[in-house]
Amino acid sequence: MLQTVLETGLRQTMSRLIRPWLHPAIPVPLQRSIVAQAYRSSVPPRGCRFSKMTVGGIRATRTDFGDAGPGVVLYLHGGGYIIGSPSTHRGITGHLAKACGWPIIAPDYRLAPEHPFPAALDDAEAAYDGLLRDGYNPENIAVAGDSAGGGLTVALAMKLRDGGKPVPGSLAVMSPWVDLSHQRLYSPEREPVLQARWIDKAARLYCGSEAPIHPLISPVFGDLSGLPPLLIQVGSEEILLNDAQRLAEAATRQGNETTLEIFNSLWHVFQVHAGQLDRATDALNDVAAHISQHRAG
Repeated sequence: MLQTVLETGLRQTMSRLIRPWLHPAIPVPLQRSIVAQAYRSSVPPRGCRFSKMTVGGIRATRTDFGDAGPGVVLYLHGGGYIIGSPSTHRGITGHLAKACGWPIIAPDYRLAPEHPFPAALDDAEAAYDGLLRDGYNPENIAVAGDSAGGGLTVALAMKLRDGGKPVPGSLAVMSPWVDLSHQRLYSPEREPVLQARWIDKAARLYCGSEAPIHPLISPVFGDLSGLPPLLIQVGSEEILLNDAQRLAEAATRQGNETTLEIFNSLWHVFQVHAGQLDRATDALNDVAAHISQHRAG
């Protein structure tokens, strides 16, 4: 009963305090500032340790909880490629570090419009290459991300495969944004977070001179064969539901081990409420189980 009330309250909070700011008329710098403040409500568990670092020449934040295990999670934050940072996602990285027992490395990749495609992808690849140089077994590297970071996760795996580099042991994406052409956006009865006009603007800023159906911008149009085992999580109350379903269908059709989890009555990247909302905490525990299942040894 209390969890049901909490879900209702959080949904209303997202709808009233977050969604109005994700409007195309609001300047990107102001959105970055407002969203950074709003994410303060996403609280990591007690005992998390955060440290600044560089990996592959990219600034990043490392999250630890307890003793570090043999692997690492490269976490790519969301924000439509125009807002967000490792700092805004400390709640998710903190709870994921606690759940999986591995350090979480969140690179501060470059954002549009200052740095359009392929800047974010180049930075993600540089960070991954840095982990390899640091001696991590690729089978003990998991890549995870939410929203735009989810699309970036899949694009990174595709680029690594095509470049003949060792791919990570597993991928996990939450509410992935994988079709920036928005050809088949879902129309839920209610959408507490995203506005279609805002993601249209974000897509234009990120794509720059490239077509939105470029496979490394919109991975749902790309070759998904030969990628690591993929876990996809999405809420039923979000316009990106079809993105997640189409990604799962395409990956499965092309022979990939793929798991799709749809969380009824939840919204875009509800995992930010881990530690408060039981289903959000459970979702990150599922991500941790997926990582554990596909690690070396």
